[in-house]
Amino acid sequence: MAVITFLGAGSTVFARNILGDVMVTPALKDSDIRLYDIDGERLEESKLLLDNLNKNINGNAAGISTFLGPRERKNALRGADYVVNAIQVGGYRPGTVIDFEIPKKYGLRQTIGDTAGIGGIFRGLRTIPVLLDFARDIEEVCPNAWFLNYSNPMSILTGAMLRGTGVKTVGLCHSYQVCAESLLTSMGMNEMYKNARWKIAGINHMAWLLEITSGGRDLYPEIRQKAKELLDIIMKKGGGRKTAEEIKAALEKDINRFGEFKEIVATSDMVRLTMMLKMGYYITESSEHNAEYTPYWIKSAYPQLVDRYNIPLDEYPRRCEEQIAGWKKQKDELLMDRNMTHSRSLEYGSYIMEAVETGVPAMVGGNVQNNGMITNLPAQAVVEIPCLVDRNGVQGAFVGPLPEQCAALNRTNINVHLLTIKAALEKKREHIYHAAMLDPHTAAELSIDDICSMCDDLIEAHGEFLPKYA
Repeated sequence: MAVITFLGAGSTVFARNILGDVMVTPALKDSDIRLYDIDGERLEESKLLLDNLNKNINGNAAGISTFLGPRERKNALRGADYVVNAIQVGGYRPGTVIDFEIPKKYGLRQTIGDTAGIGGIFRGLRTIPVLLDFARDIEEVCPNAWFLNYSNPMSILTGAMLRGTGVKTVGLCHSYQVCAESLLTSMGMNEMYKNARWKIAGINHMAWLLEITSGGRDLYPEIRQKAKELLDIIMKKGGGRKTAEEIKAALEKDINRFGEFKEIVATSDMVRLTMMLKMGYYITESSEHNAEYTPYWIKSAYPQLVDRYNIPLDEYPRRCEEQIAGWKKQKDELLMDRNMTHSRSLEYGSYIMEAVETGVPAMVGGNVQNNGMITNLPAQAVVEIPCLVDRNGVQGAFVGPLPEQCAALNRTNINVHLLTIKAALEKKREHIYHAAMLDPHTAAELSIDDICSMCDDLIEAHGEFLPKYA
């Protein structure tokens, strides 16, 4: 029987996905599931939903218990085999709001702000001290547990656990496993997916689809040609800031071989497709993310780029507001659904647990310390690569060198990751400055003095969510 502790279990829908996967997996269905959060109301909501799911799909085979607040955390972790982390320190308010509003005063705009950039830096600085507290408890009461990190900033948090603790850690994202299928679908090449093979490696949210074939045929030439034609049409129509209906009408008039996904591509994936054409390879994560990982897109000197490439500034705060409002409407419907069921998702968590428990190997895309797996990225970087999982746990596979332009772009973000981790572990303010100075988007927009001043303002605004920095 596996013992699974879910930290941040008040994330009800995500907990349902991960733990629902556990309940429908024969090797895991009788697990001892422990839900931990600091919000008692959300914790009980998750318990109610998961009890219902456990009854409907699992014959109440799993044991489900709740643990509230730091005083109960050790009991939640004691003897755990797997610890799933999904916390968000500071929440939407005040954390995310501060991450967006203070940079705006300096003229620095963001889209998501949870992975890199100034928002990712401070989200990491808020979260790492909490993870280190978790790690001390894990090392004491469940030292052999695997820590499955789902929280962002993925590379920063996973790296802090790997470098600052002795806890066995792997970072898990959602974009890795859907990258190839979404690209083929967007290009109207759905029929190729069934026999497709691919290779992905890089860093979280900027891993590269290095190869994609079907029946031994390289699909990249056709993909690139279709992407070029699609973007040419959109640009001739004035760029991407149009309604989906306008884009669809324009595309159907000029070209008809991109499938049903074409209007979504036209309105939301322009940055990523352009990066593929310029750099040669498709990136795992979305355009709204990648617009702020490089210095090319959100530029005060060229404000027209935002409309031309349909870059959704302040996208994450907008999503948060919608999710908060949506949960109020959705909550009662979900909690009272006595017929709720679940199908196993693409999330890697249950597949890792199943492989460790049974010894039947599985392949996943995981975030692990590089240590030479990608030969032209720093050894101490956290990389997202194919990983073998069996009774020995999660083991990264050797990749070799990335195309140099891809490695170079990865390194610009790795600089930020490593310096944010260094700042958090050594508690030195100068390293916060260094991380922000080296962020591609921040450095392209602000002077050194403004970057340091902005960091000071953010440190003050976050108050008790941050430790003291020397």
